Amino acid sequence: MTTIGLIGSGYIGGTLARLAVAAGYDVVLSNSRGPETLSDLVSELGPRARAGTPAEAAQAGDLVVVTIPLKAYRSVPVEQLAGKIVIDTNNYYPERDGQFPELDDDSTTSSELLQRHVPTAKVVKGFNNIFFRHLAELARPAGAADRSALLIAGDDSGAKAAVAEFLDTIGYDSVDAGSLADGRRFQPGTAAYGAYADGPNFWELPGKPRGVDEVRALLAG
Repeated sequence: MTTIGLIGSGYIGGTLARLAVAAGYDVVLSNSRGPETLSDLVSELGPRARAGTPAEAAQAGDLVVVTIPLKAYRSVPVEQLAGKIVIDTNNYYPERDGQFPELDDDSTTSSELLQRHVPTAKVVKGFNNIFFRHLAELARPAGAADRSALLIAGDDSGAKAAVAEFLDTIGYDSVDAGSLADGRRFQPGTAAYGAYADGPNFWELPGKPRGVDEVRALLAG
């Protein structure tokens, strides 16, 4: 994979774009407001980055990251993602997204909703339980003693392997939490959510490395 498409270029999307470019990937950024609104970020990232529409980012990406509010998931292009690996960073926040009865009664998960919307893509849940500043701070080279691991979940083993390879390239080990349904294990309200800091207000604190064994323990808790 050489190109990462980003549907959404906010805090997580922008951070992932920076990590991907630093690791040698090309990136195609998009958002709901139009490519022209991303000119500053594209300039910062340099010649490996360009902006486009969500459909263009989906079409161009060898790997595509969907990082938009859950309430907008139906706006994600479908045809352009056929057969592609899609990383879903979304979480369900009712105060932002409105009520989703099927999520309120826990009969499905946010990533499974996206998978139903893009049925021919291979959705992998990831990056949803780490604060964007910690994601930027904690990336480490392979073999580093203080390297952190990130959780992934998905129904396609090949897609998860490809996402794990991407994580390794941008500075993280990975822990496979299971199927998309198992994404419940690291969604908001679990011990593994926001776990890369010591304290409940994780967004106010510096990032703390969490290795594979620690992440597995948090997942079990």
